[in-house]
Amino acid sequence: MSVAKSVDESAQGVADAALRIEAISARAVVAPLVRPIRTAVGHVPNAPLVLIDVRATDGVVGRSYIFAYAPLALRPLVQLINELGASLVGKTVAPARLMEEFNRRFRLLGWQGLVGMAVSGLDMAFWDALARARNAPLVCLLGGEPRALPAYDSYGLVDVTADLPAIARSVESGFAAIKIKIGDGDLANDAAIVAEVRQAIGTDVALMVDFNQSLDPVEARRRIARLAAFDLHWVEEPVEHEDLHGHARVRATSPVPIQTGENWWFPRDMEKSIAAGASDYAMLDVMKIGGVTGWMRGAALAHAHALPVSSHLWPELSAQLLCATPTAHWLEYAEWWNPILREPLVIERGMARVADSPGTGVAWNDAALARFAA
Repeated sequence: MSVAKSVDESAQGVADAALRIEAISARAVVAPLVRPIRTAVGHVPNAPLVLIDVRATDGVVGRSYIFAYAPLALRPLVQLINELGASLVGKTVAPARLMEEFNRRFRLLGWQGLVGMAVSGLDMAFWDALARARNAPLVCLLGGEPRALPAYDSYGLVDVTADLPAIARSVESGFAAIKIKIGDGDLANDAAIVAEVRQAIGTDVALMVDFNQSLDPVEARRRIARLAAFDLHWVEEPVEHEDLHGHARVRATSPVPIQTGENWWFPRDMEKSIAAGASDYAMLDVMKIGGVTGWMRGAALAHAHALPVSSHLWPELSAQLLCATPTAHWLEYAEWWNPILREPLVIERGMARVADSPGTGVAWNDAALARFAA
């Protein structure tokens, strides 16, 4: 089965088996972070998550989770998903068809923000259910097969004293790439931190930097010109993500490839970014691009434009999606939500090992969920 056909045909193929939705439930947890996330535009001390369970016929359960970013978003997300779920009972688990139904339902409201997160989370759980019903890894339903993928270890803002030993351990464990966040100070501060990290990891390890949308185009061009001396693999989101022309202006003179995409809402945002020439690479976030269905449509766009695709978070699911993405590039590894998972993604010598177990790789650590319930 080709990747281009896999999304709609796979959904229809299992629909023929009459897998139907019996119940959908959502619940909130707040998971601790081993490394709290510090960025130039805000800090995240823990991970507010919404867990989704889709119960289908024959005892099949599909699971997914979404990252609410802030605890205040947990309650509305849980309510939205539960009410949406009640309206879907009895329908066939056919993600492509359900995505079109969501599109019609939210056409006037729009489906960025909480609506987009809910829709994507449900789509992820639908695909997990389909894969489990087939007793196969998700990647096999998408026309690919499990394989090893290169991963980079993802860090936040770096405290040189506290974080350099951990970064050195990441490299010693086999990671061939490290990403750090910068942009919370002036250019001299950024240059000093990048210099320290580059010295710590050596010249053979790729180094990515993420500004988290903290600059304007003029300042971004100035800083990138200075930081290019440290052999950067990419510069991520130097300006506000929706400023496509600003990204294009930065890219036009940048000696370092520009990465963006984690804030594209559904494939149409991606299409607009490609048309504007906003980046050299694409970074898909499965929660914002439209779940598995949206990712595969985005992967087809990237393939058509020869755009290398990396992932943003959701490592266990993103690894399977990258295995079915023709222009797969890097997997972002972050252990943020490992505490809630029964079997987190395995990284060996810097490579993600996609298991051949059924589904997307999401299974709950029930004991942990009881402790972290919000």
